[in-house]
Amino acid sequence: MLKKKLLALFVSAMMVLSLAGCTTPQNAQAKTQTQAVQVNQKTQVAQAKPVQTQSKPVTKPAAKPAATPATTGKLVISFIDVGQGDSILVQAPSGKTMLVDAGVPEMGSRVVSYIRSRNVKKIDVLVATHPHNDHIGGMPDVINSLGIGSVYMPKASTNTYSFEKLLTTIKHKGLTVKTAKAGVVLDLGSGITAKMLAPNSTYYDDLNNYSAVIKITYGKTSFLLTGDAEVQSEQEMLKAGYDLKADVLKIGHHGSAYSTSLAFLNAVKPKYAVISVGKNNDYGHPAQVTMNRLKYYKIPVYRTDENGTIVATSDSKTITFNVKPGDYTPGNKSGSTNTSSSKPSTSTVQSLPYGYYGEPGKVYVDSSGRGLIKGNINSKGEKIYHIPGDPWYDRTKAERWFKTEAEAQAAGFRPPKK
Repeated sequence: MLKKKLLALFVSAMMVLSLAGCTTPQNAQAKTQTQAVQVNQKTQVAQAKPVQTQSKPVTKPAAKPAATPATTGKLVISFIDVGQGDSILVQAPSGKTMLVDAGVPEMGSRVVSYIRSRNVKKIDVLVATHPHNDHIGGMPDVINSLGIGSVYMPKASTNTYSFEKLLTTIKHKGLTVKTAKAGVVLDLGSGITAKMLAPNSTYYDDLNNYSAVIKITYGKTSFLLTGDAEVQSEQEMLKAGYDLKADVLKIGHHGSAYSTSLAFLNAVKPKYAVISVGKNNDYGHPAQVTMNRLKYYKIPVYRTDENGTIVATSDSKTITFNVKPGDYTPGNKSGSTNTSSSKPSTSTVQSLPYGYYGEPGKVYVDSSGRGLIKGNINSKGEKIYHIPGDPWYDRTKAERWFKTEAEAQAAGFRPPKK
């Protein structure tokens, strides 16, 4: 009996031990698996974080573009020093470009070099103001060296080699010529306007008056480029009622006595004047009368013969220059006469007590030979004379008429005060 009880107790103990042995490894394994899963999850999360960080794009600072008019929002106009001639490079804020004239043939390479130095590879608008050698001579070099968009020329022709070569070059490049005339709008991009104000007629005796005159407006600033336009063309622009007012006036015909009349100057009212002229040129440019007018109105003058290439920069509100203004000294004639004009020299004229208000030595008469200078006696009893084109001429009653300023001053009349 005792033996059976002991056997039963042994069996019970073995069962307890067996159950304990079976349960403990499973729980341990389950616990180990749970911990492994948790560790694995943590490891995956830890590994996932670097992947997410690497997947974000790396933002690098954008490279700063070159300082060109297209990115700086500035209009840059370069009056290139080509000696006795004209060449003007216009770089618009949009990035578009215009070249007005290119000097004599010998200056073609200089013009191209300057254009390239301004990081310009294409001329969007090319304007030949009129077919004189000192304006179109260098254009074949420009056309052959750079990309060209539109070409504008007035309907004027001549039989010179320079003109024929230009036409041939245009043809070989597959370009077409558009007519330069008043009313033509030039595309220089948004934010800027460029419009031709001359020529206004289809025929002129003098090729200079065929000159394309262009007004450029950017914001509150403006430029008037006049080519070689003379008094006849100036009068046509005045008669047409164009808004001629401009901050910068490119003086017509290199400062010739036959451009920049008083009426025209008063309509433009420039703050600055630019003269493209060669040092010690054969024509005596700029003329004494022109410099006297600019000095009289205290207009700062920038001259290529004194300053070299002149660069005017507009931010749409103000205009700055790369050089200081020149002086009002007239040109010195170096021997020969102006072959482009048969007009008389003004180098030797009669000196007058009050000096000359208009063109020295000029005779003011109509087709019948009647004098056109008005002698007026005002309410104060002052004797004052007025020449055609001055601001008061059309508003003044003539008590006497004179043909020359010398006659008027000899009769006791004086020119108007400023």
